[in-house]
Amino acid sequence: MPDGSLTTPTPSRTAAPSILPLEAQRVKVVRKGRALLDLSAITISGQGLSVIMGPNGAGKSLLLRILAGLVEPDSGRVTWGAAAPTRRQRSRLGFVFQKPVLLRRSALANITYPLKAAGLSRVQARERAGQALAKARLAHLAERPARVLSGGEQQRLALARALALEPEVLFLDEPTASLDPASTLAIEEMVRTARAAGTRSLLVSHDPGQARRLADEVIFMHHGQVIERGAAETFFAQPQTREAAAYLAGEILL
Repeated sequence: MPDGSLTTPTPSRTAAPSILPLEAQRVKVVRKGRALLDLSAITISGQGLSVIMGPNGAGKSLLLRILAGLVEPDSGRVTWGAAAPTRRQRSRLGFVFQKPVLLRRSALANITYPLKAAGLSRVQARERAGQALAKARLAHLAERPARVLSGGEQQRLALARALALEPEVLFLDEPTASLDPASTLAIEEMVRTARAAGTRSLLVSHDPGQARRLADEVIFMHHGQVIERGAAETFFAQPQTREAAAYLAGEILL
């Protein structure tokens, strides 16, 4: 999407049908004869934050994009709210990428633009955008061109924009992968606040420490399949698969 997030919501969370549960049934993605994703079934429902973990090439980001409707599977079915995804339902989700793509506008305008497109008046959009910038600790940079902000500031802006649109489900694809510790902490605080407000969140992360800090549950992937899923506390204390135990021990999985 040109604004770096998959969000074009209506002004209120109640304006469109819920997209939960998110379900993928018998979904497969194949490239050059290799199955990048091969799922029998996965359901995302309820509340909280799920962290998707696994080695490089496990299919984590692809799973996120499949569930968000950004990538069409070669076979299988994805449903939102027990029905085929619709354009109206798309207003219920937000997507933040590892590398934010920002408009050639000020930080404030990067948030007001999608808000006005969602139906808010100019005054309402500026008010909500100002609140979003304040929560992201970017209010002092409101008039600064977004593209001259630091990497951490840009990512906070991308997340603030997605959250200003009040998504029901928030997808985060390694949003702190290239950030310094202070920026990582700021992003994690924003994610915690969103979770506490009831936003269902899915986060792809390579960082076990981050998963321990944030996850309610862990979805562990290997070779395009979900091979383990459970409460975060249980996953880290007693992983149920050899692959997950090896991953947590820092071993290289092939």
